Amino acid sequence: MSCNSCSSDINSVPKGCKSNGSCGTGDCEKLSVFDWLSNMSLPSGQEPLNIVEVRFKNGRKHFYRNQDKLQISIGDIIAVEGNPGHDIGTVSLTGELVKIQMKKKGITTDSEEVKKIYRKATQKDIDIWQAARAKEYDTQYKGREILGRLGLKMKLSDVEYQGDGNKATFYYTADDRVDFRQLIRDLASAFSIRIEMKQVGLRQEAARLGGVGSCGRELCCSTWLTDLRKVNTTAARYQQLSLNPQKLAGQCGKLKCCLNYELDTYLDALKGFPKQDLVLKTDKGNASFVKMDIFKGLLWYTYIENRSKWYKLTLEQVQEIIALNKNQEKATSLEDYEDDLVEETIADFENVVGQDSLTRFDVPKRAKKRRNKGKNQQKAKQNNLNPNKRSKAAGGAKQKVNPNQKPNPNQKPKSAGTQKPNPNQQKKTTNPAGNNTTNGNQQKNKPNRNKKRRPPKKSANNTNKE
Repeated sequence: MSCNSCSSDINSVPKGCKSNGSCGTGDCEKLSVFDWLSNMSLPSGQEPLNIVEVRFKNGRKHFYRNQDKLQISIGDIIAVEGNPGHDIGTVSLTGELVKIQMKKKGITTDSEEVKKIYRKATQKDIDIWQAARAKEYDTQYKGREILGRLGLKMKLSDVEYQGDGNKATFYYTADDRVDFRQLIRDLASAFSIRIEMKQVGLRQEAARLGGVGSCGRELCCSTWLTDLRKVNTTAARYQQLSLNPQKLAGQCGKLKCCLNYELDTYLDALKGFPKQDLVLKTDKGNASFVKMDIFKGLLWYTYIENRSKWYKLTLEQVQEIIALNKNQEKATSLEDYEDDLVEETIADFENVVGQDSLTRFDVPKRAKKRRNKGKNQQKAKQNNLNPNKRSKAAGGAKQKVNPNQKPNPNQKPKSAGTQKPNPNQQKKTTNPAGNNTTNGNQQKNKPNRNKKRRPPKKSANNTNKE
């Protein structure tokens, strides 16, 4: 669709008209036709066709008659008949292929729609034409301001000046009927030209603006599609598509034109399928249709009384059940038919090396840090749970002893290197009451200074009897 001037450079900056495909200067030849008969001579005695195809802004094309037999070739800029005055366009097709294009659009050679060619455009005509085209953007901007002031519910999508600059065509879209008589007066007084209003549909507006569809390619209506046919929701139903307006609608807001592309193929495939409103009669109950896979030949049915489970059947199995029902016989349950269905496993490509994953080198680096962080948190929790336990970084201080904890007689005392035993330290003794006692010289954990010190109790080894 676009020419070389619409492409972008290395720095992704658009060149030329800077429209990137939807050309604003008319140089991008949309729907251009290759003249494959240009090198072939006509049969003897046959005159060439004196009608040429002329292209205008936004891919608009019309046919004009060359009455003066001018030497015109593809790409020439010519002045043609306008209403009123004259218009400037570019020749897009000549020769015998024009007959095929006219037949495609339903225009005969003697039709009144075929106007005449005045002359080849001079330099003065081209200068006036380019000056008129340069005012289109400002005219559209001011026209929208006038629309907003009048409060009309319509959208001004484009403005096209005639080649002589005496007339401008305003293209608009509107949902309802609009009374724009006051608008024409205001536009004519603002621009001092003749105004023509032309309403276009949403599909035509999308074709003019262009864009990229959900398939990743340019819109069909802006590249090659000329006849915009009507699309119904029945096309989506035949193709077993969910009636989701967000997925079925295109950029124009209407249903996508591509829903009609494969509709004939689906209609041919559906000829061998039973009707969806047909009820299957089985011993367990009647079953109704749920959905189908047309190209795989699979159908899903469920019991009318119990719709909690769907049963997958093949087309042959469903036709067998229908044949039994026609003979006033009931088929077995759907579970039996589903058990008979054997799915064949298709041997697909298998990569034993395991290099089919695109993310095989994406090793998560944060997982290791999180594990270390979790271990540190667990250690911190353990230290908080044991407040009497001191770390090694505390200068090798002695651990506090819980006074309520009973000593283990089998446990040997830990050796502290070459530490010598204290001779003044006495062994622990047990009194007859069974309480643990220590030497009186040993201090308690929290002594009370207000109370007087009591004499130490006598040990069990003392000869004095109580």
